[in-house]
Amino acid sequence: MADTTSLYALRFPDGSVSLYIDEQYARDKGIDPSRLVQVEIPREMFISGTIQDVREYVARQLEQASQQKAGTA
Repeated sequence: MADTTSLYALRFPDGSVSLYIDEQYARDKGIDPSRLVQVEIPREMFISGTIQDVREYVARQLEQASQQKAGTA
């Protein structure tokens, strides 16, 4: 069994995030899948965490990735 579960996220300019279980679900909601970022969520958090825990985790991961890109650009 994997230690993580993938979710797809879309981050907005205000810092909020929307989460999608897969690209098809995002497409069904009118989101362009090319704008999504895949984030690996720790399995334990995915199973027993709240949606707020997951959103905060994803927001932190996206922020870290953004800072790393800015640092290497």
